[in-house]
Amino acid sequence: MADYSIWVLEYAYIPEVPLSSVIYGAHNQGVRKLPYGYVLIKGKGILAMVDVGYNHQDYGKTLGEKFGVENWQPPSVVLAAAGVRPEDVTHVFLTHLHFDHAGNTDAFPNATFFVQERELSKWIWAMALDSRFRWLNSGTDPGDIMRVVDLARQGRLVAIDGDREDVLPGIDLRAAPDTHTWGCQFVTVRNDGKRDSEDSWVMAGDLAYTYENLRGSDPSSPQFIPVGLAMVSQTNLLFATEAMINEGGGDYRRVLPVHEEALTSEFPYTITANGLRISEITLADGETSLVG
Repeated sequence: MADYSIWVLEYAYIPEVPLSSVIYGAHNQGVRKLPYGYVLIKGKGILAMVDVGYNHQDYGKTLGEKFGVENWQPPSVVLAAAGVRPEDVTHVFLTHLHFDHAGNTDAFPNATFFVQERELSKWIWAMALDSRFRWLNSGTDPGDIMRVVDLARQGRLVAIDGDREDVLPGIDLRAAPDTHTWGCQFVTVRNDGKRDSEDSWVMAGDLAYTYENLRGSDPSSPQFIPVGLAMVSQTNLLFATEAMINEGGGDYRRVLPVHEEALTSEFPYTITANGLRISEITLADGETSLVG
């Protein structure tokens, strides 16, 4: 008995990124595709998102072109392939405020947004530093930060301080401070509704880009290897990795890295008319498959 359907929706991709940007220390080991995606959660009368991607306009477009992003599609197109509209989304959980995760808030006019208070306040702090520190803002659109602040003015922002359980029935927010960014969080869906769930799924945001971050590359000697970018602490990232896997019942495959092309080897998927992937993680009871 599953309460929620979960899909990972690709909205763009970088055809080739250095492996070292995905796996810390993997220098001179080639390149791989890096999907850009977000998560759709549907069930119990709820339509929620984990992250919202970026808007390919203004400085968001500048950043996308700088990083070599291709085949960007707006949420109206991406969500249409899942049979829903951005206007239908009721809740959005922002794992962090890098441009490719939090740059499209305007596309979801009826949603309430959830972010760690530390994430928002530290980005404002970073924006106020001397220009010599501008590297800190290299993956962020200041306009995105101001749009999130404006959500508070609209009464559509919830600033979380630490963990929050049952933010929606069976959905928990877990803080991972001072890791990839200052106020990252990940999202756990307890899909059987039980406190000690036997059917949990974890949305990692950028706490993990790929399965190698969760298990290493040698199956005979598993280890945690952090992502290529930790703005604060690689050590904290490793402990956040352990926390995510524990939330998934000890199975790293229950942790979903949206930047992972190899989701296709673990879950059913389809390629849309726009050449983007929908990975179907699990289906709520009575839900129609998007990939069958």
